[in-house]
Order: sequence, then C-alpha cells, then structure tokens
Amino acid sequence: MPKKAILCVDDEKIILRSLRDQIINHFGNRYSYEFAESADEALEIIDELNEEGVKILIIVSDWLMPNMRGDELLIKVHQQFPNIVTVLLTGQADETAIERTRKYANLYRYLSKPWDKATLIEVLESGLEGTDE
Repeated sequence: MPKKAILCVDDEKIILRSLRDQIINHFGNRYSYEFAESADEALEIIDELNEEGVKILIIVSDWLMPNMRGDELLIKVHQQFPNIVTVLLTGQADETAIERTRKYANLYRYLSKPWDKATLIEVLESGLEGTDE
C-alpha cells in the first residue's frame, strides 16, 4: 500500500463514487484512497492512517454534512496536520464559511458542485505539487 493518501469526505455516496472513479482513473496506484461519509468518519480514518505512518496529502471535503460541516472539519484537521492540502467541494457553502476555511485551514481551492472532472484533476495535481511527494 502506498504511504501517501488522498481523502474524500461527502455524506452522499454517489458523490464519493464519482470522486473515487475520477481520481483513481487519473492517478492509478500512486496513492492510497480513503472515502468517508461524515466528518467523524474522516477524523477516524485520519487517526488510523497517521498511526500506520500513511501521510495524507490532500483532503477534498463537502461543506454541508450532518453533525460537523466541512469547514469545521478542515479547520480541525489543519490544526493538527497543517501540511495537508485542503479543498472544499460543495454547492452549498456560503462566502463566510469559505473565507473562514481560507483563514483557519489554509484552504487551497473551493470547487462548486457539480464539478468538472478536468478542473478537479487540475486542482488535485497542482495541490499535490506543493506536497513533498
């Protein structure tokens, strides 16, 4: 298993499947891929990967999710892992949430739903360039 991972978080399974298909089709086996249906599940995955020595390079998160919104998740993750690249993918976020995520989670990019596959891949590739792959 690669020691570098990409994590996607969305409470809609169809969105996660689309992200999975598009990302894996492009990047193949260069990374390991994790998918969470909630912020809480994402935090558990992050802890597990960290314990296993797997470095999460980038997180793509929805904003509007039950219990914890995506901006809150990314801010929480950024406090513990400031080098993880953060991407917010949503059709629901308001400007205040986006600005808060930029300020407190070093938001790399905001993508609106529905997203364009080419734009998603470009954002991931450019975001990954900043990591020490």
